[in-house]
Amino acid sequence: MFIFRKKERPFVLLEKFFIIFDFYLASHYMNPIEQQIRSLREELHRLNHEYYVLSQPSISDYDFDQKLKLLAQLEAEHPEYYDANSPSLRVGSDLTKNFVQVKHRYPMLSLSNTYSESEVLEFYNRVEKLLGSKDFEIVCELKFDGTSISLTYENGLLKQAVTRGDGVQGDDVTANVRTIRSIPLVLRGEGIPALFEIRGEILMPWHVFEKLNEERAAQEEQLFANPRNAASGTLKLQDPKVVSSRGLDSYLYYMMGENLPCGEHYANLEKARTWGFKVSDAMKVCRSLDDVFAYLNYWDVERKNLPVATDGVVLKVNSLEQQEELGYTSKFPRWAIAYKFQAEKEWTKLKEVTYQVGRTGAITPVANLEPVQLSGSVVKRASLYNADAIEALDLHIGDTVGVEKGGEIIPKITEVKLEARPAGAEKVFFIQTCPECGTTLVRDVEHLYKAGFVKDIADLYELKWQEVMRLERWGEKSARNLTDSIEKSKTVAYERVIYALGIRYVGETVAAKLAQAFPNIELLEAASAEALTRVDEIGERIAQSVVSFFANEENRRLVERLKLAGLQFAAVEADTSLQTNALGGKSFIISGVFSLHSRDEYKVMIEQNGGKNVSSISAKTDFVLAGENMGPAKLEKAAKLGIPIINEVRFLEMLEGNAL
Repeated sequence: MFIFRKKERPFVLLEKFFIIFDFYLASHYMNPIEQQIRSLREELHRLNHEYYVLSQPSISDYDFDQKLKLLAQLEAEHPEYYDANSPSLRVGSDLTKNFVQVKHRYPMLSLSNTYSESEVLEFYNRVEKLLGSKDFEIVCELKFDGTSISLTYENGLLKQAVTRGDGVQGDDVTANVRTIRSIPLVLRGEGIPALFEIRGEILMPWHVFEKLNEERAAQEEQLFANPRNAASGTLKLQDPKVVSSRGLDSYLYYMMGENLPCGEHYANLEKARTWGFKVSDAMKVCRSLDDVFAYLNYWDVERKNLPVATDGVVLKVNSLEQQEELGYTSKFPRWAIAYKFQAEKEWTKLKEVTYQVGRTGAITPVANLEPVQLSGSVVKRASLYNADAIEALDLHIGDTVGVEKGGEIIPKITEVKLEARPAGAEKVFFIQTCPECGTTLVRDVEHLYKAGFVKDIADLYELKWQEVMRLERWGEKSARNLTDSIEKSKTVAYERVIYALGIRYVGETVAAKLAQAFPNIELLEAASAEALTRVDEIGERIAQSVVSFFANEENRRLVERLKLAGLQFAAVEADTSLQTNALGGKSFIISGVFSLHSRDEYKVMIEQNGGKNVSSISAKTDFVLAGENMGPAKLEKAAKLGIPIINEVRFLEMLEGNAL
């Protein structure tokens, strides 16, 4: 594993080691197979949580499915590592603690995913074999990319709306669903059963999604990755009025009950359409394999013109009697599958590569592209991940590059059209110095652990440079720089130490709020979730994360050792005599390398003089305090928004009372 860090930033190592050591410690004494199984389980649990609880998936559906298949295969080959809580034995959950949980009358099972026409052929042949000589029809439907919902109607009235949850029970979101105008509250027409359930997808149309993200960007809020996440997050909001304002839509695709009007799936949905339900016009009955493939090929292209997101096609046996005959496996119906479209690719030009600095000092390269329409949105940037990825692609400025969205989420460059490379194009090399502070970047960190010098983060404070310099690639100067940097980290302010602990959801702003509300670590460790939520901007999710962190005995021991090492675990009382209102509530973003004061000192000055520090440039930013080597992307955005860019001298003049 390679991690970039900045030599001279004293707290980078402390933040970084919290992130990497849990993995090293957990895997150190296992055999390779057990290690791989445990690693996959941990990763899949995390990915399930991101997808179903946070609505913030970090990988594509295809990549997730491949990891799950690999885990199931390894577990089958090695039953000695059986775990009843393995992700392979359960379905992901979107349950929260904010809604009443309701048990489904009929379990909401997942569909088996396929990614090729050969797998569709296998499904078709399997159905044909199981049904023997009976004729059968396949209903093809678009697989809308939203959040699943189950609606129960009694005597023609909407009685209850429940999310998929873990497939056995879900959240009662009836109040929120009532705000969705495409879902009928009262049915009309003939032949309506006294009690039935209809299932479908809650969606956010593309135009609504783009407007919502524009509003969130203006308010400096985190953007939704895609319409599916936005729909899922909206449906879990506590205020139905906000849900109503979000413009959610729906499509219904399956009816269940004791006295359905018809014995065929397609006919039931056509009947449901007459009662007021929104059913897709793209649904089609296919009577041959050729019909199925023609449908798949048509919608693989035409889906790009739809007003909502789709990620595939669902194939269902039409006859309900045949569905019952085919039955289910432990997790999937045998009478239906989901065919996933391949990720959409478009070609565009690489304009430049810029670099982002993460919380641990890790440097992430970003490709800046000529705008291109991809999967319903305009893509201007794509992640390049690391130096190895850049080298593997052999990128040059001006290259024509193929861009895909993994699982319709994360734009990435997958291919370079070498024959279209401009003559004399400049090769892209990973930068050697930090774009924000100008310090030299180095690549090796983890060998301190492998050499036995450091087993956890607190061990850093016991390092001796005389021992470190004996390691390969370490000399006296680099070893002294390391231990000097670690020593300097003891002076870092309390709120920065809280931030560096790596508590989930606790970023710089939240850490500062916690430090102000709980002025020493003992008070923070003892704080209840209720006490934490009384702090401005601290919600239930953050509060529970903080409580869980300090409930862990290993975390508490680690904090105690860091206290003994001399880190700052208490707030220094502010000198109120230095406070002014010279900056009058103006917001600042700081970028670049400074000579008169450090970045942290400027942040303190801004707050002491009535200003606000912000983390990203938006229309609401008042000034950019710029040093040397300010990133070109920030300069371009500031200029585009007309935000004044000031240097150190001008900023210090402001503090002396000169006009803003």
